[in-house]
Parts: sequence; C-alpha cells; structure tokens
Amino acid sequence: MKIPKRKLFLLIIFAYVAFSLYAAYNVFFSTKVISRVHRVVKKETGAPSGGVRDGGAAPFLADDWNPWEDEQVEYNSALNKKREAFKQHLSRVDKNKPKRFKVQIWGKAAVGLYLWEHILEGPLNPTDKVAQWREGELQAGKIDFSFYTGPAVVQGHVPLDMNSLVVVLNGREQQKVSYSTRWLEHVQALVQSHTVAHVAVVLLGNEHCNNGWIGPYLKRNGGFVELLFVVYDSPWINDKDVFQWPLGVATYRQFPMIRPNTQLITSSRPYLCNFLGTVYKNSSRETLMTVLKQSGLEKECITTAREKWLPQETADSLRSYQTALAQSELTLCPVGINTECYRIYEACSYGSVPVVEDVLTPGTCAAGPSSPLRLLKAAGAPFVFISDWKELPAILERERAMSQEQRVDRRRRLLEWYAGFRQQMKERFTEVIEETFFKSV
Repeated sequence: MKIPKRKLFLLIIFAYVAFSLYAAYNVFFSTKVISRVHRVVKKETGAPSGGVRDGGAAPFLADDWNPWEDEQVEYNSALNKKREAFKQHLSRVDKNKPKRFKVQIWGKAAVGLYLWEHILEGPLNPTDKVAQWREGELQAGKIDFSFYTGPAVVQGHVPLDMNSLVVVLNGREQQKVSYSTRWLEHVQALVQSHTVAHVAVVLLGNEHCNNGWIGPYLKRNGGFVELLFVVYDSPWINDKDVFQWPLGVATYRQFPMIRPNTQLITSSRPYLCNFLGTVYKNSSRETLMTVLKQSGLEKECITTAREKWLPQETADSLRSYQTALAQSELTLCPVGINTECYRIYEACSYGSVPVVEDVLTPGTCAAGPSSPLRLLKAAGAPFVFISDWKELPAILERERAMSQEQRVDRRRRLLEWYAGFRQQMKERFTEVIEETFFKSV
C-alpha cells in the first residue's frame, strides 16, 4: 500500500517533535543516577547525617572522584624529585669534568712538522709529504689541537673555528722574515677584529740569534704575541713568555719519524762513526776531515764530504744518510753557522750517539756556562761533548774497547732519552699554552 507523501512528511515531523520533547524532559526534569565511583556527595560542615538542617544548604555534587588520585600525586612527586636529583648529578659531573680548550696551529715553516709529528705525535692527512694541503687533529693535556700546513694554506683561507692560535714561522734570513711578517700582520688584523684572542709563535730563529724583527709583535712590547718559542740560544729566553725550542730533524728534507725496533737497538753496527755533510773552507769541519785522514780512521767511519750546501736531498742521498746513521755507533756533529744542527736530532732518532763540537759560534746568542745547546744540556742529553776534533782519536779508541752489550745498552738509553725529551717538550708546550691562554677560564 502506497503512503501519500503528505502523510509521510507529517509523520516525520511528528517523530522529530516527539524526540525533541523527550530529550528536553530528560535534560531539565529527569533525576540523574549518580555512581559512587564517579561522584560523591559533599555535605555541609556541621549538618546531621542523613538530613538537611532548616535553612541550610542542600547537598551538592562534587567534581569527578578518582580513587587513585592520591597514589598518582605521590608518584608524580617522587618522579619529579628523581628528575631533579638527576639534573643536579649531571650538573656536578659537568662541573667536575675537566674543561677542554681548542687551539689551532698554522705550520708556515718546516719546523712545524717537527712540532706536530715528532713532538705532539699528531696524524696528518693526506700522508703524501708533498701534498698542497695537510691537516690533523689530536688531544694533548686539556687542549684539542688542530693543525694545517702546506703551500695551499694561505691567509684568509684557513677554517678558523676557535680564538686561540699558534703560528709556526721561519726567521732565518731576510726573505723568510718578510714572508713571516706578512703572516703576523694578517694575524694582527684577526686580533683587532676580535676573531682571535690568544696568539703564540713558534719561530725558527736566526742562527746568529738576530731576531729583533719580531720584538715589536711581542705583547710585553705592546704587541699581541703572548708566547714565543724560539730555536737557538736566544738571550731573550726567560721561561715566562719566551721559551727555547729544539731545532729538531730536517723535515724540509723529508727526514721521517723513526720508530725504534729491536733490530735498530740490538744489531751490530759495522762502523764506529759517520760524517756526511758540507765542509766549509777554514772551518772546524776541515780540521775534522784532516784528523780522520791522518789517524787512518777513514775505513772505520763513513764519510762523505761536499763543498757546497744543498737545501734538498735526493731519494738516494737521503737513503745513504739514513743508512750511515743506522750503521754507526757515533755521529760526528761539527758546528756550522750555529752549534745546534739537525744532525744531532737525526742521530738520536737512530740511536747513534752524537759527538758534538761544544763551542760558541759568532753572533748574539746567549753565552754562559751552559751555552751552547743549553736546552739539550738541561735535559741531560747523553752526548759526547768535545771542544777540539783532535780529541776524536782517543774517543774512538775507547769506542773500540766497548763490548757489544755495552753498546746496545748505551743505544737503548739514548733512544729512551730522546723519546723522553720529546715528551717533555710536548708537556711543556701544552702546559705553557694552558696557563697563558686559559688561566682565567
């Protein structure tokens, strides 16, 4: 049976009105059923149980009641206390944790490689010694060092991400001084712009100790260089802001870092001594060669003399030189322009005892009872010191009388001393920088 549309429409209207009235009745007139789990009746203070005092307030419904509310409050309180205790613990740990500092080193002289690889024993990448750009990082004491070197390390293109800087420079001759001055002027601009706060310089000084050009840059003279580590016996050295630094090995000739092994220490060496170097006219080196020849010692010592100094080694000449060091008990170290020479440190690397001509050379280097080589002497260097090469035959005579056991023991002590000397210089370098740059931090 078909229902007319009009009746269907009226039926829907009627149902809607009926539902609305029912809903309104339930909202405004129906009595609510209250669950004890969710609601609680709060009676007025002082009202008798089970009734309402005349004129008093009727009971009212309280907010939702949570039966675990007290436990939740206690749990949250305990959790907050634990969190606070943990924060305090982290704060104490952070406070007691040794502070670390960052220092960047720019190696613009070959002596920088001796500082980085031989003293600090830091890595360098890439390992290719003729790479245009090399860098490395290491931790020493409280300091995180980063090192940059190579021809591609130029002013304004080094990633300076710290405010403490060590610059390694060469001040041996006027051309090198001019180059080093430009670097100092660049660093001075960084200080003036507050990019850099602390500056130290490691300087390959002049062999006559004529280093006056760097004086105006020192902080004590109104400059910005707080620390100066200088090679050779400079009269400026006071162990306060100017410190002596070792010359080291000839890294510019690719002399490597030698790691002693059993063979190096215990092997029998076929030669008593060696000298491979330039023989200058009217020098003590001529006296040395004459003594070796007149005493018939040329067969017992490896000698190769040349008349002109060569700045670079060939692969063959470097190999021959290293072989001579490794096969000789003694290495003869006559003075050059200065008493201190690379040969002293290179001999130590191979456990070949340096026989050092202990005389002052011309110039303004410090004189005194401990000069020359006062840094090495203060460190107790186990060398043979002579004042005249005419003493050499007697020294070699005593050498012949030594047993292999005595020679091995002496070799081991020399290698141990040299390793200890480098460690001592490392600690001194880092401690001086820490105390000077970061004493107020």
